[in-house]
Order: sequence, then structure tokens, then C-alpha cells
Amino acid sequence: MLFFIEVALSGLMAGVMYSLVALGFVLIFKASGIFNFAQGVMALFAALTLVGLMEKFGMPIWLAIIGTIVVMIALAWAIERFMLRPLVNQEPIILFMATIGLAYVLEGMGDILWGSDVKLLDIGIPQGASDWMLDSFNIYIEKLEIFAAATAAVLVTFLAIFFQKTRIGRALRAVADDHQAALSVGISLNTIWVFVWSVAGIVAIVAGIMCRGSVFTVTDSAQGPARPDPRRIHISAGGYHRRHHYRGR
Repeated sequence: MLFFIEVALSGLMAGVMYSLVALGFVLIFKASGIFNFAQGVMALFAALTLVGLMEKFGMPIWLAIIGTIVVMIALAWAIERFMLRPLVNQEPIILFMATIGLAYVLEGMGDILWGSDVKLLDIGIPQGASDWMLDSFNIYIEKLEIFAAATAAVLVTFLAIFFQKTRIGRALRAVADDHQAALSVGISLNTIWVFVWSVAGIVAIVAGIMCRGSVFTVTDSAQGPARPDPRRIHISAGGYHRRHHYRGR
């Protein structure tokens, strides 16, 4: 029975952590009607940027987090300016395919900017089993999972209040309900899209840090002892695992 409770609680905690990624999906879909295939890769890119700023530039944790937020906001602006704006009024499938392309671009950028070696990100998040759960109930639950669940709850609550009570939040809800009506009352879709992608990027930072531990890797699988195969790339960001097989000669 204890084993069942442990598995159930671990599953619930993992689901809460993955809900951070789902937040990014929902924010972007509601504001623009786009299913962002690149949301998981945004979490990877954000995490790689954070650890890269700490390792390569020697930034303290707080400054690296601020720098990563700035990078994700700049990325949101670039996405709106160079991807979304030229595709206004296009079919949803075209926008969806554009986000697939964005995922590959972010994968490549992360590899080029921060390298493909295994990276360990340690920002002081508690690790190991929860002593209180073990001593009180003899149930093994990771401290990281509890911390991530609490962080997700706070973030969801903050976003819910923000979108319900603030002017920008109400504007976003208006855009989600009807783009044309929002335009008719003077709401700028471009501004809303930049804002939403920025928020999704910030959520991706939290998701990248929290999900499934603190190890982020971008590795090229080798076809042989000395020759890497460019057609096969394995990318992992905590709990996100994606394999791509490219057809070629």
C-alpha cells in the first residue's frame, strides 16, 4: 500500500511540474491560436542559457536569472517580429509548422551558443528525500518534487490573479475571445503577442529548472568511434527527451 501511495504522489508531483510547460502552451494558444510545438525546447534553451551565463561569464545566480529573463524577452520580440508578423491571417497549420521550425532553430542555437557537453545546474534547490515524509509516513518523496509543486502553485496563482485583475491581463483575455473585437477597441495584437511569448519564456525558465532534476544535456549521438552522425540528435532537458532521425544518404 505504501508503494502505491509513493507512486501516486510521485506521479502527481511530476504532473504538477509538467503543468509548468502546459502553462506556456495555454498562454500562447489562447492569445494567438497557435499550438507552440517549441515550448519544451524553450525550456531547454532557457535552462542552457542560465547555466551558460553562470559558467562562461561567472555570473551569480540572481544576475544569471535576470540575464536569462532578458534573453527570453528578446527572443519573444524576435519571434513576433520575424515569425508571427509575416504569417498573420495564415492557416493554423502553417503557424504550427512554423513553431516546429522554431524548435529546430532553438535547438541549434543552444548547441552553438552554449556547447553540447553535459551541464549541471545547481542553484540551491533542495535535493534528496523529504525527511519529514520518511519519518512521519515512511513514504519516499523527493524534496525537489515538493519544491517544484509549491513553485508551480505560486506561479499559477500569480498568473491567474494577473490575468483577472490587471489591464494587460484583461486585454489578453479580450484577444483570446475575439481578435477582431480586440483590434476594434485599440488593443495591439503585436504587443500582446510579444507579452504572451515573453511570459511563456519566463515560465519556460522555471520549467527548465524544476522538471526532473537539474541536469541539462545537448548531446550528439555517435555513429562510430570517430564520426558523429549528423542525422541523429538526442536532446534532453530534465524530463524532456526528444529524438530526431533525419533521412538522408
